[in-house]
Amino acid sequence: MIPIVDEDVEAYAAEHCSEVSDLYERLREETYAATTLPQMQVGRIEGRLLKLLVQLSGARRAVEIGTFTGYSSLSIAEGLPDDGTLICLDVSEEWTAIARRYWAEAPWGDKIELRLGPAIESLEAIDGPIDFVFIDADKEGYIGYWEALLPKMAPGGLLVIDNVLWSGSVLAPETESAKAIVAFNAHAAADDRVEQVLLTVRDGITVARVR
Repeated sequence: MIPIVDEDVEAYAAEHCSEVSDLYERLREETYAATTLPQMQVGRIEGRLLKLLVQLSGARRAVEIGTFTGYSSLSIAEGLPDDGTLICLDVSEEWTAIARRYWAEAPWGDKIELRLGPAIESLEAIDGPIDFVFIDADKEGYIGYWEALLPKMAPGGLLVIDNVLWSGSVLAPETESAKAIVAFNAHAAADDRVEQVLLTVRDGITVARVR
């Protein structure tokens, strides 16, 4: 991922976010040491943003599509109330095995449930209302996930979508992933079921509130 924000500015911003526990730092270090695409992991800024959005929205039931090694799921679950639940959807046993170990360590890890398999199929078995969604998976699937989730969302629920600027390549898309992101952004912006804002945080984040 090519930084959209200057790296020094990004580092300064991270230093001035609320502190995270050692658990997050160890997970970050292991992800960079043990995986081939560690940049897929959300960082401290995005993780703290996810936790705050969950808390501000009052969410109790959350769904994550694309878990990787678990940093974002830990952040979301930390923001949920004690009786909150987060269902994580992913296809990788290898990467989510790392996530499981860190969930087991976290005092709030028992809020998290993992379901392995194609997310679009797993979503069929999840009933609404859902209060909070984080989408960070295959970019070609974004529109399908959006359409599958919106009818299940609670009024006032939040959908948060990652990588919506795709390292700035949305301005001149050449890859299939970049073209898929451009199509998704247009699709979401035209959807009158939500009000949304596209933020230049990390690789671009859309936050949409269901009307």
